[in-house]
Amino acid sequence: MSSDLLIWQLADSAFPTGSFAHSWGLEAAWQSGEVPDLLSLARFVEVALEQAGRAVLPLLNAAHRDPLSVTRLDELAEAFLVNVVANRASRVQGRAFSSTCARVWPSAAVVGADARIRQGYGHAGPAMGTMLRTLDIAAGAARQLCLFATARGVLAAAVRLGIAGSYDAQRLQHEAAPLIRAVAERSAGLDERDLAQTAPLLDLLQAAHDRLYSRLFQS
Repeated sequence: MSSDLLIWQLADSAFPTGSFAHSWGLEAAWQSGEVPDLLSLARFVEVALEQAGRAVLPLLNAAHRDPLSVTRLDELAEAFLVNVVANRASRVQGRAFSSTCARVWPSAAVVGADARIRQGYGHAGPAMGTMLRTLDIAAGAARQLCLFATARGVLAAAVRLGIAGSYDAQRLQHEAAPLIRAVAERSAGLDERDLAQTAPLLDLLQAAHDRLYSRLFQS
């Protein structure tokens, strides 16, 4: 299997991981008036990417280096994600990513990795690191894939919320590419000891999601 084609398939919005049920806190930010236009949306994407670089990629890196450590890393993710909404979203998306991979590529190695992931909470960082290593995706590509999905998820939510049109969202996705590469490179040496919360306001906004009067997304 071509690794390039495999990465394209994993990055495709048609790959069913349930990510489009989540807004990464954007819906709460929009309803609170914090993201009223394209300029503030671009800033939100930047903050989300920087946060993913310190809250998700360290766990992804550690699991990619040692897939058998996924249980320990998963427990650490559970302790780190004290925001109930973010915690729930991480578990839902991690388990969905893992189970989808096991159904699409049902080799003994992939199915075994999925079983280990699903024995725990199934948080996104450890789950993606473990599964992408099992699929022989290089660490650098795995980091960029995770960040690309983060930006795409925020922007897809922005389109459905009416903050941006489809063309605007695609332009912002393209403009985020240098930051995605930069965050991926800066995060290359990080592991679980480097976990950090770099966007406390974003975290607070996302935590308010369940209290919204009406909502389209799970998070």
